[in-house]
Amino acid sequence: MNTTVEKYINGLKNAYFKNKGQEDWEHFEKVIHGAKRENIDKLKQIYPDISDVLIDLLGYVDGTYWRKYAEEEITFFILGSDVYEYPYYLLSSKEIIENRNQATEYYSDYIERKYDGIEIDDKITNRADKINWLHFSDCMNNGGTSQLFIDFSPSEKGKIGQVVRFLHDPDEFKVIADSFEDYLKKLMDNEYDFINEDIMEY
Repeated sequence: MNTTVEKYINGLKNAYFKNKGQEDWEHFEKVIHGAKRENIDKLKQIYPDISDVLIDLLGYVDGTYWRKYAEEEITFFILGSDVYEYPYYLLSSKEIIENRNQATEYYSDYIERKYDGIEIDDKITNRADKINWLHFSDCMNNGGTSQLFIDFSPSEKGKIGQVVRFLHDPDEFKVIADSFEDYLKKLMDNEYDFINEDIMEY
């Protein structure tokens, strides 16, 4: 397992324990498993530049978003963003594959800057026909407010593999990290502020 992923998971576990989520975490670890090799291979085929860090995270847990493991369906927060104290789910390898055209289908007009008043980071391309985004996470209200993507088609000002956060109402697309590894490190630096006692009741 990647060192960053191992550190991230250990820190996340501690955050759950500190916020009265020990029982939740222990049950989570008993239920989950990593992604199937065939799905990992397909992800690498679709996204040749996919981060090994994301692959390792999926190798630990293959999704936490209404994800069925054996006979049990779980929802579990393991990610955050720059939106303060706002938790996110990790999509499964299967969902990531199924959602590979989602950005093109839903956000082409935004990418081409067809709407006034929509903030879009200049590190993001303005060519809808060039969009190559990997959708890896939805926020706590099933993605209605925010989604996270890895961007393999940045503008000249951006970096391949940068993490893009979409926020709804007001709509905004912002690059929040230069890479998936950098993204996890920022969540660690912020001390997993998206984990608190309130979300244990969610």
